[in-house]
Amino acid sequence: MLQIFKDWTKRYFSDPQMIILGLMLLLGFAIIFLLGEVLMPVFASIVIAYLLEGMVGYLHRWKAPRIVAVVIVFLSFITGMFVLVIWLFPLLSRQISQLLQQLPTMLIDGQKQLMLLPEKYPDFISGDQVQQIFDAISSGMTSLARRLLSLSLASVMGIFTWVVYLILVPFLVFFFLKDKDRILEWTKLLLPDNLDLTTTVWFEVNKQIANYIRGKGWEILILWGISYAVFKLMGMQFSLLLSFFVGLSVILPYIGVTVMFLPVALIAYFQWGWGADMLYALIAYAAIQLFDGNILAPLLLSGVVNLHPVAIIIALLLFGGVWGVWGVFFAIPLATLINTVIKNWLLRSEAGEKTKVDASSE
Repeated sequence: MLQIFKDWTKRYFSDPQMIILGLMLLLGFAIIFLLGEVLMPVFASIVIAYLLEGMVGYLHRWKAPRIVAVVIVFLSFITGMFVLVIWLFPLLSRQISQLLQQLPTMLIDGQKQLMLLPEKYPDFISGDQVQQIFDAISSGMTSLARRLLSLSLASVMGIFTWVVYLILVPFLVFFFLKDKDRILEWTKLLLPDNLDLTTTVWFEVNKQIANYIRGKGWEILILWGISYAVFKLMGMQFSLLLSFFVGLSVILPYIGVTVMFLPVALIAYFQWGWGADMLYALIAYAAIQLFDGNILAPLLLSGVVNLHPVAIIIALLLFGGVWGVWGVFFAIPLATLINTVIKNWLLRSEAGEKTKVDASSE
């Protein structure tokens, strides 16, 4: 057993390039895990600058000086953020407030419908079971209300934090874009000279992640717009709020579609009750998801992420459990990184073994 372990270690950990790559990845994950909360504005700025770099590069390829391209992209980013803060967030918060105001009425109506179940299906459910279900729902809503109250009591600190973010993050984003080359040159001084494997992995991961994030961003916007138009035409309440979360649901492949079915069904039921309108709303939601799954996502993300669905779900659970919302958002890019590292690691090991066999045969 010990010899098997020694052979395995020699095969996969004898190459200095592999060790360097492994240490760099471990150091990166350790910094994010240990200092993520403290350096969150820096990490957020790096991510935003990375996303905007594609637009800067596009303008630069059209002969625009880099500083001009950076200023144009940065001003566009600031304008977009301004529109979000001034126009979109107030609309969303207004619909959330309206939903919370209607929630007690919805709960009462829901309780009435639940109490009818023992009469219709006495062999499957009893009155006590219905009461337990409703008590659990009420308890959950009470807990949610308390959490919202505690958030409101801590709103002063939250507002202060957001103000700092709104000032600091754009400042950092601008300088990350403007001084990208200088920052990368300084970073290279801290790294070993021979980074062939790391460079190969970086170029492959960078291409896949950039295409993935770009495609996923367009998917979110297109699905949000289509959902809003459909729900609005149907006269559905909270159409902006629902469509917003339908768009964001694509961040969670396979899971988001299922999770969003419940709020869409509940809003449709409490607005129209059992009937044709509710059925049309559910059919419309199903048609939107079929369009996304069979046309939109394959068109935008074809060949970008070659991960098995099981690997994607495990990545969502793992990184979401470690880093929360940020972990869920970057679960697939991180899984892509790990998949690429393992693939190149194994290919390099096999190439090394083949070279040894060829040398010994000569």
